Amino acid sequence: MARLSDRAAGAVGSLGEYLAEQRRHAQLSLRQLSDLAGVSNPYLSQIERGLRKPSADVLQQLAKALRISAETLYIRAGILDPDDSSAGRGAAGVVDAVLLDPALNERQKRVLLDVYASFVRENTSPHEAEEPVPARPAASAKTTAKKSPASKRTTK
Repeated sequence: MARLSDRAAGAVGSLGEYLAEQRRHAQLSLRQLSDLAGVSNPYLSQIERGLRKPSADVLQQLAKALRISAETLYIRAGILDPDDSSAGRGAAGVVDAVLLDPALNERQKRVLLDVYASFVRENTSPHEAEEPVPARPAASAKTTAKKSPASKRTTK
């Protein structure tokens, strides 16, 4: 646990740098991001300069406004341990690589990360395949199947 808090202390500055970089990549001013995230302009400035450590709620708001992974911000802020996170260290590296790639625009980054996330979900949670949402549509399919013979009878 001390290891995580040690990392958290050093991560605040890098979190601010990372947020500033993501804001610049999104071509947003400090004021625009603060408006989008619902935080004050001075507070966001202090976060970017490493003077304040934001709460998980504020990080989530910033991630949403920047259209990046909140988990990545949590890891950078020291709230989550990369070894204990569901995405793990490899996923954080992939997300960081995509987000920091200057050759991609914001839309391309979002699409690429969405595809990556869907592959990860597909490969890591087989229980999702066992509990599909189509169980309810199957019931509605039965009702439509019941209506189909009835409609055939009325058309005969």
